[in-house]
Amino acid sequence: MKTFKGRPVLPGSVRGPALVSRQGFNTLASFQKSVIAGSLTGRAKRAVCSDQDNRDLFGKVLTGTILCLPQTIGSTSGGLVLETVAAMGIAPAAMLFSQSIDSLAASGVVLADVWVGKRIVAVDRLGDEFLQTVREGQQIEVGEDGTVTLLD
Repeated sequence: MKTFKGRPVLPGSVRGPALVSRQGFNTLASFQKSVIAGSLTGRAKRAVCSDQDNRDLFGKVLTGTILCLPQTIGSTSGGLVLETVAAMGIAPAAMLFSQSIDSLAASGVVLADVWVGKRIVAVDRLGDEFLQTVREGQQIEVGEDGTVTLLD
């Protein structure tokens, strides 16, 4: 068990499996196919990463996970994408950033919380050691104060 302390950007207590990207996370590219499919069918059961450039995450389920990443990258629509996947019920449970959260991700988690009433817990400034230590599938517990505990 190892503990890290970050800054709670959007606090909350959550526990779940880690999904780890050691490169920037392109929000639009990662959720695009799931959002389109859900819009066409009227529902989506889960989001599967559709970003072929992200070898860590491509083809993996993002819904309900504790997404561990350095920062988000890509399109300026990233914040709206996070709000949309929260509204659709297919968002990650939490986003944990090794670096400072970027403005697009911050806006997205706030939009989801305020406009949709669905919280994506966000903690940043966890450090490089966090991203080097956490393993995919590892159970993580996030505390209201920004404490992140790797349980396995």
